[in-house]
Amino acid sequence: MSDNLFELFRSRFPADISRPFIETPDGRTISYGDLEAATGRMARLLAARGVAAGDRVAAIVEKSPEAVFLYLATLRAGAVYLPLNTAYTAAEVAYFLGDAEPKVTVCRPEAEAALAPLAAEAGSQLLTLGQAGEGSLIEASRGFAPDFAPVPATSGDLAALLYTSGTTGRAKGAMMSHGNLASNAIALHRIWGFEAGDVLLHALPIFHTHGLFVAINCVLLNGTEMLFLPRFDTEQVIRLLPRATVMMGVPTFYTRLLARPDFDAGACRNMRLFVSGSAPLLEETFEDFRERTGHTILERYGMTETGMNTSNPLDGERRAGTVGFPLPDVEVRVAGEDGAVLGPGETGVLELRGPNVFQGYWRQPEKTAEEFRPDGFFVTGDISRIDGDGYVHIVGRAKDLIISGGFNVYPKEVELVVDAVEGVVESAVIGLAHPDFGEAVAAVVKRASDGTPDEAAVIQAAKAELANYKVPKRVFFVDELPRNAMGKVQKNALRERYAATFSGTA
Repeated sequence: MSDNLFELFRSRFPADISRPFIETPDGRTISYGDLEAATGRMARLLAARGVAAGDRVAAIVEKSPEAVFLYLATLRAGAVYLPLNTAYTAAEVAYFLGDAEPKVTVCRPEAEAALAPLAAEAGSQLLTLGQAGEGSLIEASRGFAPDFAPVPATSGDLAALLYTSGTTGRAKGAMMSHGNLASNAIALHRIWGFEAGDVLLHALPIFHTHGLFVAINCVLLNGTEMLFLPRFDTEQVIRLLPRATVMMGVPTFYTRLLARPDFDAGACRNMRLFVSGSAPLLEETFEDFRERTGHTILERYGMTETGMNTSNPLDGERRAGTVGFPLPDVEVRVAGEDGAVLGPGETGVLELRGPNVFQGYWRQPEKTAEEFRPDGFFVTGDISRIDGDGYVHIVGRAKDLIISGGFNVYPKEVELVVDAVEGVVESAVIGLAHPDFGEAVAAVVKRASDGTPDEAAVIQAAKAELANYKVPKRVFFVDELPRNAMGKVQKNALRERYAATFSGTA
């Protein structure tokens, strides 16, 4: 067997492949046999369209079972899966397609007309896939046989390309190999104690690491079932929880559940494990959840470039405000600005090394070299400390990263758009505490003396260029941005000044 990730998954399928893999809210049940046949047909279609080992396949589609099949078919064909958020604007998509040059791009049917010229410009063939399983991808694949031998791959061959925005505003493609994804999934499956009777409640998006590589890959390794919601819906989650044993979510999921009076220990009676990630979990949420349900949320820490790095223990103390211990085979350390390794309790930048760490940034060797130490440790940019018991604490984020509703927002990317608005002299984009999203994006703007633009104009301009979760929810105007002695904008001061902005927001 080669190191193709699809082959690893297939080796863990249940002996009876008529067993369920996915169940949807509308009553559809998709078996492992259905998965095998559908991915074989799609892989044959991709090959017929000229997709060869190492070629990219971009997916800008809604969450659906067929979207999962597209991911697995891409692996089976030896190609590189490129998931993109459907919230991206045309300008954002144009950059991704131009940079990654996918051989095939799959989009929603309703986006076909808008994306056709962008795909053509990138030399990419365009197919469609709708949330209900309709579209030219499905129609075309029906004509192919379901058997397809997985294309051999080594552990270092690329399996996925995940874009993560940078401080310069230019998104970088993190290259994840078959070995990166396999090592991470195997470690998580083991340390989180997956067992034969587990059923995962899946309410996450599937265009990023958490919903795709953490949740789905663990289910595939376990050969069991997931209840597959198109999006997080509090009512549906509460209704389905008694049928599930595991749920993975972002902190927003848990605050929304706690806001419902009908969410209690009874709703969680069959649950084995709640996992939280993608954004910091407030200690208040951690304690409130334990008091309400009797369950202690397991918080873990990961990145686009690495998958998961640390986790609180399944058995043992799960400490609020920490992200637990390094995963098996993952080494972590904290270093100072000069690169010197710091001791327990000291605060610096978290660095890590392991089989989960990505292969580098797509077509950016200089940027890749900047992010690694000579001994192979990746510099995460997250401000951290490791306590005397070995628990990792993420105490801040370098480069002012904002995490809103579990999605990463890099201020520079938003600032470039805001600064281009007529009348804006300069801007500073910050994250402000928000009861639902964790953090909300806000812009502080110095504008022309005539008082233009206004808040609505800035927000409208941002909406035209950026995915909705990156658009400022508020815009504040100032005569001057506060700066330190070196002339750097003091974003900490701005965060303090506007800290209470969303305190009354439900």
